[in-house]
Amino acid sequence: MPSISERGLLMPASPIRRLVPYADEAKRRGVEVLHLNIGQPDLLTPDLAEKAMHAYTGKYIPYSHSAGNLSLRTKLAEYYKSIGIDISSDDILITTGGSEAICFAYYSILNYADEVIVPEPYYANYYGFTTETGARMIPVRSSIENNFALPSIEDFEDALTPQTKAIMLCNPNNPTGHVYSQKELSHIRNLVRKYDLFLVCDEVYRDFCYDSQHYSVMNLKGIEENTILIDSFSKRYNVCGIRIGAMITRNKDVIASSMKFAQARLSPPSMGQLIAEALLDTPQAFLNKSAEEYKARRDYIIPALNQIKGVHTPMPDGAFYSMVELPVDDVDKFSRWLLEEFEYEGATVMLAPGTGFYTGKKMGIHQARIAYILEMDKLKRAVECLKQALKVYPGRTIDQD
Repeated sequence: MPSISERGLLMPASPIRRLVPYADEAKRRGVEVLHLNIGQPDLLTPDLAEKAMHAYTGKYIPYSHSAGNLSLRTKLAEYYKSIGIDISSDDILITTGGSEAICFAYYSILNYADEVIVPEPYYANYYGFTTETGARMIPVRSSIENNFALPSIEDFEDALTPQTKAIMLCNPNNPTGHVYSQKELSHIRNLVRKYDLFLVCDEVYRDFCYDSQHYSVMNLKGIEENTILIDSFSKRYNVCGIRIGAMITRNKDVIASSMKFAQARLSPPSMGQLIAEALLDTPQAFLNKSAEEYKARRDYIIPALNQIKGVHTPMPDGAFYSMVELPVDDVDKFSRWLLEEFEYEGATVMLAPGTGFYTGKKMGIHQARIAYILEMDKLKRAVECLKQALKVYPGRTIDQD
């Protein structure tokens, strides 16, 4: 039979979702699976979304403009201006989630064998997006020992080659929760300007900064034509399923190039755009309340995990993730064991193994990403499940008291 493409073979499976079959089987056995593996918020969606759906009177659902509805882009530009990012509707492409925004950006700026420098650990799908283009992702390693702060500029410069085309950041960071400061970003700005690179930044979690203010790369001076912002409605308004994101840049060539890819896929979801436009009227109080809830969950789970013998996780500054060091031989094996062989009081925990957030085969083998998106009672049960599991897991490296 014909063979699969090299691209298809190289494309990595999602480390966030690859354990789903084992979770499904656990659920079939009657075990409750407490999901710490995926950033699916459990907070309520603003009722503006439901009202927008019910108010729709069209007799059919048409394609939209390939760049997204002008009314949405105009309203979104006003939103950005309200948070200090001066752009127009012409600087925005509406996309099918933030994922498509990254893909369009990569398709437009990367040639085969070009390189993108990314701080590691990184959001796992960045590797897949880079693989799709035929480009290479070059990691610059951050460390759990210093709370996953941005690597030094010397480390970034050491990673540069003639093939380097872009730097990719996520701020606040997924999976570490670190928030890059204005000072850290100014160092990146200098590097981008010096070597004339693109700077792509995923800022979908910017409303969830707990201990510091968020600073957008769109406000970095002197690299306006080099900067591409990735955004999404999913986490801000708890509407992951509408699949509406945005690629924003003042670089007209990148917009024009990305429009070709946007036209090739016809249009972003029409009903999703309808909902997204309505959600832009959400009161700031709603966003503040969401941030307060995630901060409360963070303030519980991080100290609770660190109280378990052999477990270590830094206090994240933003988003709703943290990388956790666990006293086990191999977190991939441990995560599967949790779903196949363990339960405590009728429940078990699903983790995202850390290996999927690193390029090196031995990196992240003792780490997992956790998402503190469950309500407090479930978070407490998840921590207790994990604590009990570490007492009996055959591959534990530390005996629990």
